[in-house]
Amino acid sequence: MLAARAEQGRPIRVAQIGAGKFGTMILAQLRLMPGVQLCALADLDVERARAAAARANWDADRFVAAGSVGAANDVARSGKTAIVPNGEIAAQCDVDVVLEVTGHVEAATHHCITAMDAGHHVVNVTVEADVVVGPMLYRHAQKCGVIYSLAYGDQPAIICEMIDWARTCGFTVTAAGKGTQYLPKWRYSTPDTALQHFGFTEEQIRLGGFNPKMFNSFLDGTKSAIEMNSIANATGIGVPVNGLTFAPLGTSELAAKMRPVNEGGVLERDGILDVVTYLYEEGKLVPDHIRFGVFVCFTSESTYAQRCFSEYGMYTDPTGKYTALWRPYHLIGLEVGISIANVVLRGEATGAPVHGPVGETVCATRKAMRAGEVIDGEGGYAAYGLLTTAKRAQQERLVPMGLATGLKLKRDVPVDHTIGEADVEFDESSTVWKLRRRQNSLYGAEAVPA
Repeated sequence: MLAARAEQGRPIRVAQIGAGKFGTMILAQLRLMPGVQLCALADLDVERARAAAARANWDADRFVAAGSVGAANDVARSGKTAIVPNGEIAAQCDVDVVLEVTGHVEAATHHCITAMDAGHHVVNVTVEADVVVGPMLYRHAQKCGVIYSLAYGDQPAIICEMIDWARTCGFTVTAAGKGTQYLPKWRYSTPDTALQHFGFTEEQIRLGGFNPKMFNSFLDGTKSAIEMNSIANATGIGVPVNGLTFAPLGTSELAAKMRPVNEGGVLERDGILDVVTYLYEEGKLVPDHIRFGVFVCFTSESTYAQRCFSEYGMYTDPTGKYTALWRPYHLIGLEVGISIANVVLRGEATGAPVHGPVGETVCATRKAMRAGEVIDGEGGYAAYGLLTTAKRAQQERLVPMGLATGLKLKRDVPVDHTIGEADVEFDESSTVWKLRRRQNSLYGAEAVPA
């Protein structure tokens, strides 16, 4: 289908907003996709966008600066790529699909809405925005007659695909999730310690240009909670009430351990998401770990099918009832082309929050804090994200991690305290917070699953 578009001289027209690490990975393969044209590339730092394109092996003369939507469209019609100073311009260009890759909740929400209002499909890489107001963005896409999609290559969309595979085959999904790098003590890591915990040398840190807050979000479990939250909203599969287990498990143990506790496993109950770590407490590596991969565990109501699991070499639990399938790696931005093609050519999202709020990533303190102190958001010094059910979050009026940046405490709180709305002062002018208020009214505590 892409080849046909190329032969017809009718490529899929793409605008990309954001040129960080993820964005650079997208650019690397976007250049090589048949039947696709990058019409606009946006970043607040235009020189950073040029540098990202150069790292992704694009020719420098391909990019022409443009300061308006009209100018950017003229550049694209000439066969080149407009490089623009903000996402507002890129979101309104004459394209088929807009890629939102900023990682900034407020900006991403605005860009998604602007693009959909302009009649464009959206692939939202900024999963932090998806878990806060994704259900509203999905509803807005339906209203505009366009598609809102998660980004293939990132774990949420890949795990959604695995869950779809299992359900389509008639299997019952008993658990799903991913591997990561986690130790319990890292819940209290800060940006000052994150890069050392990741194993980078002082020289690598000096030269690497790493974002310590981002790496800290991976270490402390926040990013894992956000990703599982997104999958829950897209598939309807459950989440734990009291957070992910981060059990140290290898692939050979998934079927046996991704079961409820009362059946010899580690889960609160059947049919929920979880994340496993590749490290034991003492820092030793888990054999056959799945640090960079994703998995789905499932069973069949057919005893004949259950016998087939072991007959075809699959790992099972001791009863032979449960088994697991996994993918050892994911290539994040290098695989986003699957979303671009699916959205435009097939009219299908690679995951979208069709079930509304199922999970919630709430904000919990990594240290005791005093009234007047400010929460500095995901991966910062003050708080980490904890996955729980949307019902619990609604009933206890807990604050989503994606809305926590810049919130000032109204009272003292202890370490590991889940922040409630009564604990903080909100910026009621925030676009995201206004949209979230509407979402809360549409999906009240009685309307979301337990």
